[in-house]
Amino acid sequence: MGEYGILPEHGVELIRGEIIEMSPIGSLHSSRVNKLNALLAQILGKSVIISIQNSVVLSNFSEPEPDIAILEYREDYYATALPTAEDVKLIIEIAHSSFSYDRKVKLPLYAESGISELWIINLEKEEIEVYWEPAGNNYRFRELLRPGDVLKAKGLNLELDVSEVLLC
Repeated sequence: MGEYGILPEHGVELIRGEIIEMSPIGSLHSSRVNKLNALLAQILGKSVIISIQNSVVLSNFSEPEPDIAILEYREDYYATALPTAEDVKLIIEIAHSSFSYDRKVKLPLYAESGISELWIINLEKEEIEVYWEPAGNNYRFRELLRPGDVLKAKGLNLELDVSEVLLC
């Protein structure tokens, strides 16, 4: 819908057929997206595409804009079509005021779509929830990480210190 001018480029998501207005992004949220983008680019290089706050097509009725989607590498960088769930290696949602929404609305949507791994970074509690192995509208496994722990992706060669992700 965004490609045809029905939706604005940013500020809304299509979730289960509803157009949802997204919360404005504050400086803390934005800084964490930028920092994590830099860390991921340094570690993963050009083996994947790191997509920042861009659409991922999950169905005809859902096109969320996760904070970060790590995608299969494609030569055209998805110029000919938006990425779909099959292209996603990892979704990362950074939550400052959106934690409840990310957990109650987006998590089931990602699981139903077969997204293999989801991280929700809770800036208020300084915690990272890691979910993997989708099963219906949830994930079979959940891990809660705090500063001092090591964050290891399940489907990528990616390891980060939680303190480095959460703190400036």
